[in-house]
Amino acid sequence: MADDNDSIENVLIMQGGGSLGAFGCGVFKALRKNKVKLNILAGTSIGGVNAALIAGSKEEDHPERALEQFWLEIAENSVKLNSPIDEWLGVNNTTTYPFFFPLTAAANASSNTNTQHNLQFKSLFSFYSSAIYGNDKMFVPRWRPDYSLTDPQYFTPWKWTYLYDHSPLLKTLEKYIDYNKIQPNAKYNSPRLIITAVNVLTAEPLTFDSSEIKITSRHLLATSGYPLYGFPWVEVEEGVYAWDGSLLSNTPLREVIDAAPVIDKQIFLVENYPKNIDNLPQNLPEVFHRARDIMFSDKTSHNVKMSKVITQYLRYIEELYNIFQDHVDPDKLDKEVVNKIERKYKKIKEDHGAEIKSVHYITREEKHPHMYENADFSVKTIKESIKDGELKTNEIIKDIKISD
Repeated sequence: MADDNDSIENVLIMQGGGSLGAFGCGVFKALRKNKVKLNILAGTSIGGVNAALIAGSKEEDHPERALEQFWLEIAENSVKLNSPIDEWLGVNNTTTYPFFFPLTAAANASSNTNTQHNLQFKSLFSFYSSAIYGNDKMFVPRWRPDYSLTDPQYFTPWKWTYLYDHSPLLKTLEKYIDYNKIQPNAKYNSPRLIITAVNVLTAEPLTFDSSEIKITSRHLLATSGYPLYGFPWVEVEEGVYAWDGSLLSNTPLREVIDAAPVIDKQIFLVENYPKNIDNLPQNLPEVFHRARDIMFSDKTSHNVKMSKVITQYLRYIEELYNIFQDHVDPDKLDKEVVNKIERKYKKIKEDHGAEIKSVHYITREEKHPHMYENADFSVKTIKESIKDGELKTNEIIKDIKISD
């Protein structure tokens, strides 16, 4: 009954989080630099998009370069803050903040430096720019005048079920993704891709696995269609309407174990939303910010514990079976019963046999936290996030043994 398998799969799991996904780009850059071979890439929302950009990258030798170029293209298309606008809005004068953003001013009332005010203000301005004008490389608002020619509901907004059209993302992704690489029996040596969504009508989880189906652009739109931020559902197949998988879980570890339950795993988990903070929120904006972090933070500790429990039970069953074989006369055994036990054991092993050997949490630190940081696509912020992801990953993996 014993099935010795010493191999371990390296798995990179990336959370959703809008512009915070740039942190995951930095994580992958560092993993590549440290020659970590990834067997499975998984994610939801922008984490799923990141995973697809890596697994299906047209850049065969350096997918990390293509991923970074994608993020820089998105950033460079965001509304830019130039000096005249800065001056007009009073970015360098914190006394003007209450006029433009009273909540922000209240949230930062305890700040001791103008620098922190300025950084948070610019980040918030980037958010408001994205919310009002969108980003032509990623999403655009339905109220733009040019949509009046193509959107039959343009003049009846009370009938809208979404605010932003994120189909422009597809055109951007086409430059970077070869979808032939993310399908079953692909001739390319690409990592397995697993992305998640949720069925709008049934609330059932949806898992799109490149070892089972060809991942298409519609799957990527589905995994990134977060309704509470105004994005639409997507019909991924006839009668199946999907929203962003982070509505159910922002960290699809369970989905990875369910989809690949045989080989043991070493997990690299990108956390865009920190679980732990040092101090309680001091005002309502900070309360909302912390509540959002908790909603989207990693909640997979139970999955890790259950994996270990199942592994222990499987080992006990195997030990008992071996003892049984060594000390019981085979002629006295009912072969049909023994065969039935073996079949059940193999079934359990196939469905739940993978052990999570280790989980390495790579957590983004919030330097200047505010409620809308996940919609700050400014060039400076994106570059900083990528750099932070690299530094944090290098710090985490320097003392761990990486499986080949």
